[in-house]
Amino acid sequence: MPLIAAKILVGFVVGVLIGLSGVGGGVLLLPVLIFGLRVPAIVAVGSDALFNFFTKIPASLLHLKKGTVKVKVVLALAAGSIPGSIAGVKLLMHIRHLYGDGVNSFIKTAVGILLIIIPVLLLFQKKIEDRVVEHPRPAKKALGLVLIGLTAGFLVGMTSVGSGSIIMMLLLLFYSYQPKVFVGTDIVHAVILTGVTGFMHFRLGNVDPTLVASLLIGSIPGGLVGSHLATRMPMLWLRRLICALLLVTGARMLWA
Repeated sequence: MPLIAAKILVGFVVGVLIGLSGVGGGVLLLPVLIFGLRVPAIVAVGSDALFNFFTKIPASLLHLKKGTVKVKVVLALAAGSIPGSIAGVKLLMHIRHLYGDGVNSFIKTAVGILLIIIPVLLLFQKKIEDRVVEHPRPAKKALGLVLIGLTAGFLVGMTSVGSGSIIMMLLLLFYSYQPKVFVGTDIVHAVILTGVTGFMHFRLGNVDPTLVASLLIGSIPGGLVGSHLATRMPMLWLRRLICALLLVTGARMLWA
């Protein structure tokens, strides 16, 4: 199979899985790029961030139109996540300056850890959401949102993983909004965070434009197919299966 066709196919499969399960693109795509397509880890991170930026734009516009976005929360998160992302990218560049291609091993270790933490959090997401509905939390200061953004931004800058999943879980743990507002706010902020991160990596030469374009070509029809199938498949077990695969992948990254 020609390489470009393989890239389009990967985009299609990832799009289907996102449409089916709602699991974020970064956490699904990055391991496939590194292990499946043998993309250098630092290029995989930059390309993945830019891919996520483009794929989240349509959903963010839809949520803004529906009014399911807390703009002040987005701005507070971005106040932390933008400098966090810049710090994460600069750390990668510093490591590459010191150790050359050794930066790829560092990225694999960092991603491996996240691929173990995130699936565990995703498995408990529904219980956390139910508890938020039953026991609303009092409003907290914007500083907490900035710190959440700073943490997630730093991780996304280094790994491209967590722009949606990590921030969503932290918001669920410490803040009380309607579920659809959590989702809309998270997605709109993710566009800002992945846009900044992707642009920085692009300027540093860590993005493969052909790879990103091929993935997007496949992911658009894949997402439509996945969304169509989502109403016909057992979502809970599918989500558990994907989380189990992510856990195995994370373990392989750490101990390979």
